[in-house]
Amino acid sequence: MLLSSVIIILREVLEAALLISVLLAITSRISLSFQWAVWSFIVGLGGAILYAFSVDRVSDWFDGVGQEVTNALLQLGIYSMLAIFIFTLLRILASPGSRPGIFIASIMTAVVSLAMTREGFEILIYLYSFSQEPQHVSAVIMGAVIGASIGVSVGILFYYILRNQPANRIIHIAIFLLILVAAGMSSQAALLLIQADWLPSQLPLWNSSAWLSETSVTGQLMYALIGYEATPTAIQVGFYFGGIGLLILLYTLTRWLNGWQEFSLKTDRGTDS
Repeated sequence: MLLSSVIIILREVLEAALLISVLLAITSRISLSFQWAVWSFIVGLGGAILYAFSVDRVSDWFDGVGQEVTNALLQLGIYSMLAIFIFTLLRILASPGSRPGIFIASIMTAVVSLAMTREGFEILIYLYSFSQEPQHVSAVIMGAVIGASIGVSVGILFYYILRNQPANRIIHIAIFLLILVAAGMSSQAALLLIQADWLPSQLPLWNSSAWLSETSVTGQLMYALIGYEATPTAIQVGFYFGGIGLLILLYTLTRWLNGWQEFSLKTDRGTDS
């Protein structure tokens, strides 16, 4: 019970922690206030609680598959918001004298709020499911604390690794990581829609569990970072690489429209190269 709690909570916390760490690293490099993060935590926590209290009603939507469809829409919403964020960030940074403002902060707030609503809901439902079983409560809580601590620690580590990169390099690295995270969410959305019978069921294309188990810490990290799935179907693979391709195309077109010029960043560390 302890190990399963660690793995389940780690899976949920790690995905949100990595996404937040990348956005915070970008925020620190473009001299933007961290106030958006505070609002995103408030909205995300409120959304998770509201979703958890409404889960019975939501589950009845769409002929009984409302929870799967809603979670898939949340994942696709995050993907779409990250696409808008990447486009907006590149356009702003390529314009001399431009500085990010309320619009880009609002996009980051929306991204993190949706992620926290999705992941927070799963955590609340998992913890609640054991609230009526006193013999498991202590193990579940301890596992949740350990899993959350590992997830947050990895997020903090990622933040400081990114934060200490040269100013121009951090944007390209961060966008690359956001593309991988977004593609993973697209693949997860496909899996949820398959479970809801909105997409056809298929046999897995492969099974890589023998090389990298999804239940291992490394497997959880790869799941959060690149959407690793040990037994993906063809539809999931299509969503994943299609998601990557669309965002790379968006990145390339935006850089081309901006004349491939490098970014001129005003940072709190001066003129990093």
